[in-house]
Amino acid sequence: MNADIDRWDVENPQFWENTGKRIATRNLWISIPNLLCGFALWMMWGIITVQMLNLGFPFEASELFTLTAIAGLSGATLRIPASFMIRIAGGRNTVFLTTALLLIPAFGAGFALQNPDTPLWVFQLLALVSGIGGGNFAASMSNISTFYPKSQQGLALGMNAGLGNFGVTTMQILIPAVMTVALFAWLGAGESMTLIRDSGTLIGRIEAGSETYIQNAGFIWVVILIPMVIAAWFGMNNLRTITPQINSTFTAFLQILGLYGIGLFTAAVGLYLYLPAPTGLGILNPWLAVLLITGGTLFLMRIMPGRIGENSKRQFAIFKNQHTWSMTILYILTFGSFIGFSMALPLSITVIFGSSAVEVNGVIERVSNPNAPSALTWAWIGPFVGALIRPVGGWISDKWGGSIVTQWIAIVMVFASAAVGYVMMLAYQSETPEQYFLTFIVLFILIFAATGIGNGSTFRTIGVVFNQEQKGPVLGWTSAVAGFGAFIAPMVIGDQIRGGTPEYAMYGFAVFYALCLGLNWWFYLRKNAKIKNP
Repeated sequence: MNADIDRWDVENPQFWENTGKRIATRNLWISIPNLLCGFALWMMWGIITVQMLNLGFPFEASELFTLTAIAGLSGATLRIPASFMIRIAGGRNTVFLTTALLLIPAFGAGFALQNPDTPLWVFQLLALVSGIGGGNFAASMSNISTFYPKSQQGLALGMNAGLGNFGVTTMQILIPAVMTVALFAWLGAGESMTLIRDSGTLIGRIEAGSETYIQNAGFIWVVILIPMVIAAWFGMNNLRTITPQINSTFTAFLQILGLYGIGLFTAAVGLYLYLPAPTGLGILNPWLAVLLITGGTLFLMRIMPGRIGENSKRQFAIFKNQHTWSMTILYILTFGSFIGFSMALPLSITVIFGSSAVEVNGVIERVSNPNAPSALTWAWIGPFVGALIRPVGGWISDKWGGSIVTQWIAIVMVFASAAVGYVMMLAYQSETPEQYFLTFIVLFILIFAATGIGNGSTFRTIGVVFNQEQKGPVLGWTSAVAGFGAFIAPMVIGDQIRGGTPEYAMYGFAVFYALCLGLNWWFYLRKNAKIKNP
């Protein structure tokens, strides 16, 4: 099979039915599981850190929150260069290599988790590299957008993103399950460890004193990734109409590595300036770190010699379009919330409901809660619902219009976020926080459902607002900025929990969602909007 396709005209109905539809479908169904693996490797630290606490790894909860934040920041940063990869290196080349790179954090986590004395910096480095999985989303969405006509953008992108997002749920169900059995003992992959706190799986609680194999959380993805990489190499295509200047596969690989090298460098520098001693200098707040990293990444891409710099300059034209910025903010509303809460929820459940507020000699102290729900049993439900409903959001938006759907989900998110903040306050101040857990998890499921529908609706709007040349880079850029939610949400929620006021984080998110409501109306729904997109 020829990996490169020279003629591609999907807006021509005859070409689409006779040729394009079959090729596009094959590329989509190979893209989805590769993207799923990317999400899983990126998000796995949210579950791994919970089990590290349960096993008594010698780290504070705040230090483990940094692992989820590092992975989140790295993945979001890597989306910036990844959004330009398809037009520089080709779809098949990009998906193959970026998925293959995930074997590094998969192997690394498996080996590092075998020893509780592994230094924190090793886990932080692995979390940084696992951000490759987050970066892959931008390249994947940019790639699939080039295979489908405008009339089917919402559904196609919703399928790729929605089913790819199942990597979060797949990881949250699979990792707790595989940690219960000695799957890789025959390879000499470490001994079991003994739980000092209760853990759990999808089917229920695992009592303290049980044996577990936390290293399987990394090794299981090696087994899954290998066939995905093979399928990408033999089944996907580069579109020459999108990437006309591919000189060779080897050159394309070097360009991909160069782009990801830029992102990893700027993320590492930003994290060093942000993280407190002894890991970093602690001289930046998270918002300044994000601005510095984003600006540094764009600057280095622009001054790169050769085709990377040339293509970057040409595609930077998207930043002159005001709709690039409005859609970026609206995608933070949807995907930023989805990925941020997916990353923060497991550890938040463990910290908020895992201890009770008890008065001792007139002083409120936090003690272990024997009736605490297990994050490993419950945390998967919200991301599952959000991912499952995402293609539905794309379909509804194709039918009714992306912006009107976005407007309704923003309203839901404003009220649900404020409500969950209030419930978090009650739980954190209670001697029996578990009584509030059902309300808490139902409200979060509602938020995840809204983000899933909104993910589809914002992609539909982008497909309508931008032309074929700008659509891919805009999809990548908006997903990159929204991906910073995976860094901001754990940090904001973690900081507020340490301050004893977790509800403030959710109240702040509710205010942001209200601002997005007004922005969406102003740009796309009001009477004199430049682009009316109901």
